[in-house]
This record gives sequence, structure tokens and C-alpha cells, in this order.
Amino acid sequence: MTSSGTLRITLQKNALSGAGGLISNTKLTDGSAYELDFDVKFHSQFDWSRGGKVGFGFGLGNGNTGCNVATDGNGGTLRLMWYNNPSTKRVYFHPYLYHKDMPGPCGDNFGKSYPSGGSIEKGKWYKVHMYVKSNTGSNKNGRVQVKINGVTLIDQDIRWTTNDSKRLINNLSFHSFRGGKGDEWKSNTDGYIYYDNLMVRQIS
Repeated sequence: MTSSGTLRITLQKNALSGAGGLISNTKLTDGSAYELDFDVKFHSQFDWSRGGKVGFGFGLGNGNTGCNVATDGNGGTLRLMWYNNPSTKRVYFHPYLYHKDMPGPCGDNFGKSYPSGGSIEKGKWYKVHMYVKSNTGSNKNGRVQVKINGVTLIDQDIRWTTNDSKRLINNLSFHSFRGGKGDEWKSNTDGYIYYDNLMVRQIS
């Protein structure tokens, strides 16, 4: 649903992944560097459950996701998650990357979280900025950067791929769903996430 230019996505109760949310992938003009911005807000009554994928991101080459580890060097992805840590009870954003050097078996979060202390809040807008640059050959001269409300979540060199024919950024993802796998990722209520002010720009 859209209202006054704001998009609302429904995450359906008792469902995970695309069956209970939204998975959309849009072809981009092949490029070696892109950036995007978007705003995101969780409804005031949102049930965090264990967590899930949220918002926009980028795919390179084969665009590996779904625990298809990217160690063959043919693709990568940058996405964002919210996560409800069962041991600390903190709810936070963390990066979720597939790249050549990922430890596996699923997305790499590099131990990064936002905010650094405490939890994200329901009913509050968060401004997300992402920047992705391809690497060349087998070099670790790619880049990943994510900022939330102006605070750096991750900003470092990275080796996305080792196959030059698969090195370019070619996909804009829009993934909003619960999961993970297992019932602890589900919720017994519908949940709403709001999005606004998307901007995508090819740099090179």
C-alpha cells in the first residue's frame, strides 16, 4: 500500500521469506560503483520476532543469496537485516553480505551492528545509505559502505568476486521478510514496514 508517497509492506503472520513478505529484484545497468539511499520505519506495534531482511540492496554478478555461499567468486550481494539477539535482547540492524571471502554458510555481518548500544525503535524513521564498488581480478580493492542516520555501520575494502566477467553491479534488490529458518523467526501477527525517499545512483 502507498499513502502520500510512502510505501507500506505487510509481513504476514506465520510465514517466512517471500511467502510472507516481498522479494523484488530490478535489473540495473552494469556498473562498477553504485550508491543508494532510503528511509525505513517499523510500525509502532511491530513484532520483532527473531529478525529478517529489510529494505534495498545490491547484487553483483550471480547475486548470491539464500545460503548459496559466494566462495566461487562469481557473485555477491549487500543487504540489510534487523536482528533480535536472543542473548542480549538487543534489536539492531546489521549488514548481510555474500562475498568471495565469506566464512559461510550464510550471509556475513562482520560483527557490525547499529546502534552500537541499545536497540532500534519502533515508529522511528531511519535513513540508510549504501555504497558498493566492485573489485578487480582477485584484488581486495572493492568497497562496501553502509551508514544509518549518518553513523557508519560498515566501511571497508572487500573482495566481492574473482571472476572479472561477474564483477559488475547489476541488480537492485528490495527484500522485506522474516527469516532465517525455523519457527523462532515467525510472528503470530501481521507486521508493517514503511519505506520512503528511495534514491539510486550509478557512479561508474
